[in-house]
Amino acid sequence: MPSEAVDVVVIGMGPGGEDAATRLAQAGLSVIGVEGRLVGGECPYYACIPTKMMVRAAGTLAEARRVEELAGSATVQADWSTVATRIRDEATDNWDDAVAVERFEKAGGRFVRGWGRITAPGEVTVATADGDRVFRAGRAIVLNPGTAPAIPPLPGLADTPYWTNRDAVTATQAPESLIVLGGGPVGVEFAQVFARFGAEVTVVVPRRLLPQDEPEAGELLAEVFAAEGITVRAGVRGTRVEYDDSGFTVELDNGESLRAQRLLVATGRRTDLSALGIGAIGLDESAKSIPVDDHLRAADGVWAIGDITGTGAFTHMSMYQARLAAQDILGSSTEPAAYHAVPRVTFTDPEVGAVGLTEEQARAAGLTLRIGKVDIPSSTRGWIHKAGNEGLIKLIEDADRGVLVGATSMGPVGGEVLSALAVAVHAQVPTATLRGMIFAYPTFHRAIEAALDALTEG
Repeated sequence: MPSEAVDVVVIGMGPGGEDAATRLAQAGLSVIGVEGRLVGGECPYYACIPTKMMVRAAGTLAEARRVEELAGSATVQADWSTVATRIRDEATDNWDDAVAVERFEKAGGRFVRGWGRITAPGEVTVATADGDRVFRAGRAIVLNPGTAPAIPPLPGLADTPYWTNRDAVTATQAPESLIVLGGGPVGVEFAQVFARFGAEVTVVVPRRLLPQDEPEAGELLAEVFAAEGITVRAGVRGTRVEYDDSGFTVELDNGESLRAQRLLVATGRRTDLSALGIGAIGLDESAKSIPVDDHLRAADGVWAIGDITGTGAFTHMSMYQARLAAQDILGSSTEPAAYHAVPRVTFTDPEVGAVGLTEEQARAAGLTLRIGKVDIPSSTRGWIHKAGNEGLIKLIEDADRGVLVGATSMGPVGGEVLSALAVAVHAQVPTATLRGMIFAYPTFHRAIEAALDALTEG
């Protein structure tokens, strides 16, 4: 089969892939961008953007329902069609990526719709609707395939019309009742959104809510969920799923049966590395991720970015790595990748922001710790806020070095307050220096000062 010589082939045009491909094309390289789904990836069509529109709408309903506690009275009537229309018209163009493709092509790249696979060192074969096309990448291959929902092998599940995040985002009606399998960020955000639009929601989790975050955050979120009428079944697993015209039945390993109109499976994400053909360049196709160096090099002439590197399945991580990989491919001087201050935010109400290590991770690393924690309602701003003021600040200090190695900011604007803590962890600002700061009053971020004062040997 004849091949076409180009400088770079980017397999997967999610946020990081599109960014890297655009940077390289703008630098004058001949770049082929390959994507079998939508250019822009999961984030603008099924994740970050549309889900935060849902969160924003649900939060507005919650605030309206708090009027009686703070300001008088209000009558609230939820209407999911408003949300569904906004997602279609403003966020996704009805799941059409023509604008994104045009944006990339105007930057100088060439787009190929299909599924790319490495078939030899420096060679990518793309399966398109019109047959295979082969490209020889003289300078680089960049891998950014993203992830797909991971579906557990529950008996009875496969042949049912269960939801993943993609189905939930495209829903034109809120369900009357919903079972959510999984208590990570995806599961808890959807659970709260649909509950605030009137659904009866039950969340099933094998451990606890937000298992990758501090236990205090998951416990507080469970309390908030209970107050909002969301049922959490923690420490149990589904054993079987049944479906009929009236809905789903989920059997749990404690003998309980749950019944709901809809079932949302939010049990993690997966990448099929074998589909990328990385065995052709000597990499393990059965691995969960692709090991890369601190310049994102996976093999000779191959760079990997985003979820498949195993450093955090976040859009901001993919974009960060895209910049470093593009600079390395172009031969520009670049700092090595650093992952000691990776931030993340779960957009529940309250928001849960975190950066760096959790207490458990810091202890596992053998650090000598001091822990500082305060509750947001005890702060002046939290007391003023009153309704919906749940939250906390937790700081993890490496006592030997006198710097923060991790922090959690949970509260009404927890993700925004996190910014100050992210700077502190990233720049390794001494806690003595942080204590000397002037914290504006009365703000939510002023609770950081109280948490610093609360640091004690842990």
